Amino acid sequence: PTRARQEEEFNWLLKEEVHAVLKQLQDVLKEASRRFSAPTPGLETQLKQENFILGSSTMDQVKGVLTLQGEALTQADINLKVAKSSQVLHFQFREDKLWKLQQIQDARNHVTQALQLLSSRDDSYHFKTGAEVNKLMDAVMLQLTRARNRLTTPASMTLPELATSGLMKMFTPPMPGDVMVNFYINLSKLCLTVYQLHVLPPNTTKNFKPAGSSVLHNPGAMFELNNNRFEVSHVHKVECVVPWLNDTLVFFTISLQLCQQLKDKISVFSSFWNYRAF
Repeated sequence: PTRARQEEEFNWLLKEEVHAVLKQLQDVLKEASRRFSAPTPGLETQLKQENFILGSSTMDQVKGVLTLQGEALTQADINLKVAKSSQVLHFQFREDKLWKLQQIQDARNHVTQALQLLSSRDDSYHFKTGAEVNKLMDAVMLQLTRARNRLTTPASMTLPELATSGLMKMFTPPMPGDVMVNFYINLSKLCLTVYQLHVLPPNTTKNFKPAGSSVLHNPGAMFELNNNRFEVSHVHKVECVVPWLNDTLVFFTISLQLCQQLKDKISVFSSFWNYRAF
């Protein structure tokens, strides 16, 4: 193809196709955004509440019923069969409490930022260079990658951080000193971890080595808090898929592919002229 023809095609890409892709991206991300804030049918002002059952009552030492409303856990009902005795402990959130899942909140904010970037370049906007399109795609991809990473990488925490987190103060009856809990998102799963601890006697000959930071701690992990030394004796992890989180992860993948395809098209043209047109 002649150079003139190349330029014509490239101008068409900048004028027409880029906007078509941006429109597609906006549609996909609006769908993702909608998943984060699904209303209650008939009550459009209120977010939908969903109950998730984590763990099976027969098999697991722990069973949890968690109520998720958007990014907030509005109720958690936890049963724990205590190892060594047949006692079952039961905890739930106090009525006045809810726990925000920061991962969902952050992911949603990144989607909102990606949508704002896209809407800042509406149909009337004329892209002058391929580099300008690439810059926009990179900015959108950064937000989408961050959104996805928030859902795929839960926060690492030390055991003292878990023991002193606000979450421990949310339950009635209050959590005993030898039980700790944590909630987090991993991909499309809502996870609940319950740790049972025992106090290490002061004269213990056990080699005390405090554990570092981790998403999930193992039995045998040790830590010190308020001059007491503890060891994790049992770890119970139960989880449940949240279907709409699964949807959003699919939307992130599709959106990232759309961005990359557009960048690839632009790089095909730019390599023709060795970047002279940029």
